[in-house]
Amino acid sequence: MAVRTFTRPSSLSETLATAVISMAGVDANGKTNGTVRSEQSARDSTQSFPSEARSPLASHTNPNSKPGITFAHQDNLPRLPIPDLDHSCKKYLSALKPLQSPKEHHDTAIAVHEFLKADGPALQEKLHKYANGKANYIEQFWYDSYLNFDNPVVLNLNPFFLLEDDPTPARNNQVTRAASLVVSALSFVRAVRKEELPPDTVRGQPLCMYQYSRLFGTARIPTENGCQIGQDPTAKHIVVLCHGQFYWFDVLDDNSDLIMTEKDVALNLSVIVEDAAELPIQDAAKGALGVLSTENRKVWSGLRDVLHREENSNNSDCLNIVDSALFILCLDYTEPQTGAELCMNMLCGSSKIERGVQVGTCTNRWYDKLQIIVCKNGSAGINFEHTGVDGHTVLRFASDVYTDTILRFARTINGNAPSLWASTSPDPAKRDPESFGDVQTTPHKLEWDMVPELSTALRFAETRLADLIQQNEFATLEFPHYGKNFMTSMGFSPDAFVQLAFQAAYYGLYGRMECIYEPAMTKFYYHGRTEAIRSVTEESASYVKTFWGENPAATKIEALRKACQKHSQITKDCAKAQGFDRHMYALYCIWQRAIDEEGAEMASSDGYDSTRPSSPDAVIGSPNQNSVISENESILSSPHAHVQHQMPALFADSGWDKANTTILSTSNCGNPSLRQFGFGPTSGDGFGIGYIIKDGSISICASSKHRQTSRFIDALESYFLEIRKLLRQLKRRGTSADKTASRAREAEDRPKAGRMKSRGRLIVADGRAQTPTTESIAESDDDGLGGCRTPPSSPPSPLYLNLDEQVAKIRLHAMPPTPPQSPPFKPLTPVHVSSPRRKVPVKLHGRRATRTVVRRVHADAVS
Repeated sequence: MAVRTFTRPSSLSETLATAVISMAGVDANGKTNGTVRSEQSARDSTQSFPSEARSPLASHTNPNSKPGITFAHQDNLPRLPIPDLDHSCKKYLSALKPLQSPKEHHDTAIAVHEFLKADGPALQEKLHKYANGKANYIEQFWYDSYLNFDNPVVLNLNPFFLLEDDPTPARNNQVTRAASLVVSALSFVRAVRKEELPPDTVRGQPLCMYQYSRLFGTARIPTENGCQIGQDPTAKHIVVLCHGQFYWFDVLDDNSDLIMTEKDVALNLSVIVEDAAELPIQDAAKGALGVLSTENRKVWSGLRDVLHREENSNNSDCLNIVDSALFILCLDYTEPQTGAELCMNMLCGSSKIERGVQVGTCTNRWYDKLQIIVCKNGSAGINFEHTGVDGHTVLRFASDVYTDTILRFARTINGNAPSLWASTSPDPAKRDPESFGDVQTTPHKLEWDMVPELSTALRFAETRLADLIQQNEFATLEFPHYGKNFMTSMGFSPDAFVQLAFQAAYYGLYGRMECIYEPAMTKFYYHGRTEAIRSVTEESASYVKTFWGENPAATKIEALRKACQKHSQITKDCAKAQGFDRHMYALYCIWQRAIDEEGAEMASSDGYDSTRPSSPDAVIGSPNQNSVISENESILSSPHAHVQHQMPALFADSGWDKANTTILSTSNCGNPSLRQFGFGPTSGDGFGIGYIIKDGSISICASSKHRQTSRFIDALESYFLEIRKLLRQLKRRGTSADKTASRAREAEDRPKAGRMKSRGRLIVADGRAQTPTTESIAESDDDGLGGCRTPPSSPPSPLYLNLDEQVAKIRLHAMPPTPPQSPPFKPLTPVHVSSPRRKVPVKLHGRRATRTVVRRVHADAVS
């Protein structure tokens, strides 16, 4: 049987280079390539498509839809603006004031004043020069903050989504649920590749869709000098992990059309589960190489060199097959019961030791890629590598996949039920066999050559991972008493309302205000990512103290209203890219860049003493002398050069560390397709808090390194109930302003003419007669932008973002800045060897890199 091989992945920088070229020649009026970059231009380009193509529920038989809508507006999106330096410094001081003592704040104010007089203007000018011709001024630095992160990505970078159960009971078992999700995911892949996926919009304004091109066939590749992102844009296979064992098969043809039905995929998965179970789990754990993706990145880089030691060897081919897969499907043998167990399983897997061997699901993962995880009972979730995509992008993927599974079931009942997709793949059962091309639909098992180095490394990696899992704990809250509808009926922004709850609950436990971070999406701009919302303000600090003091309900609620209004104002500024965090971080990176460039020059000079201080004052050594920065302005720093420079006053001040040490890292993300989402804590003494605000409920997943997580969740629940009690005291007219509720009850209170008295006893809530009233539901002033962030000096935390109904509300978790040093990006280029058409297997047999998994003939199997 012919075996298709894959080339070793290289970096992705050409994608960025293309973006840079498209930005070249931008004049003062924002014109480039004959177009004007503006919100209106982006909107007009999308509106030029017929309404059928712009509708998320376009008919799959619609002849008017045309490809190209997904990225039609990209070249018209406005550039990410660089904020004014003075304004950023003022916002920086304002954010720090409630977190500092008067003396600390006085010192920070002096440092900012010195920065504005000395280093600040020069760095601002350098930033403007650097940004000229770039897609946006923060993008490369943002990639670097992820790719230079050297610690394990599990529990530090990768976030998770926990999907709601499939509403069709027949699908709530592992194989059928997994097959359904795979087919829907492949339909999403097809829509992106054919550019038929309607763009994300907020109030009709299209958002940047660039990240969708980075979602599939992508892998994080560790190297000695930071990580790279590799991508195979023509990938057409998936990899399935079961009991730590690896399988793969093709799912798309060269035209990105699906080549298998849901039953075919289910048949393959059933065979894989049966085959994986033949090897005792203790023996399988000895070859579960996915654990290596949880290692320190430099260690993992060295182990990948062992795997690639001989080009085109068995291990090298196996690794390339995994790297270039569209995504990873993880089939777990466990059935987590509680919400906390489910969340832990989706984020880091479970740790379970039997007879001294790790048999938990933590060995059944590959954290360098997008993963769809399905438990034995059908519970499903997503864990994703975060470098190139934000939570908003993956949330759209998760939402559409979940929706498509429902609509496909609806079409089995009514063939006229709508489809999410503008067009669909031809029916695989009716296609000419020759039309499939070079595809291998029979599962293959990857059999690694477990050389001694790998066996030893796997054992050490597993024990370190088990330690890491044991160091973290999770707690969830499913608060059913009220949600967005109640908050808006009371005149509050839902996101601001919940953000104040976090501050109040934490203050009630510890008696102090701490740094809280929430991200805001900036995808209104070309290649936009996130901006940081600083949730702690003078107004919020005043409210928290008022709430916990002996004050009347009216005083507490008025303070809450002012704090929420301030939060909403900051959120709107951040959505317009007018926050200070990304700007300050870019200035910090520009300063580091200048140090590295000067260090490289001076290291090459004769007689230069690289250890000599340049000033008797406070000095700092260049932190990244081994860095290799991508793009045309790359620098190659000598590993021997060590130049010391005086740090700008703002960055040397203690306030910089305070602002960049996140204790409550928060992110608002979700819609009805999600049950929970979350991420690990971003600091050792902090909490990671993912939350979803639904119409009538609130879902929260909190994590920490054993910092009384359950107690914090209990404090939140108590606060939510207490604040509702206060609001009801002030507004007795009712609290249930449900937009979806019928108004028929109001008719009972109107005068009735000629109507007989109703018989029977009136049944009312709480044993009291209640007069139904209609609450006026204030339009939320929440722009749907929120999330979390960490400091330049600490590990990056995941980015998330909220995609509300029809993408009306969006939130995103941001990534911490770290020094720039990202390797260049280049696409993967797979090499294909022809292979026969789908086979009907009979038994298992293996040879070197592949092992064909065979099965009995079924009447409904695709030939």
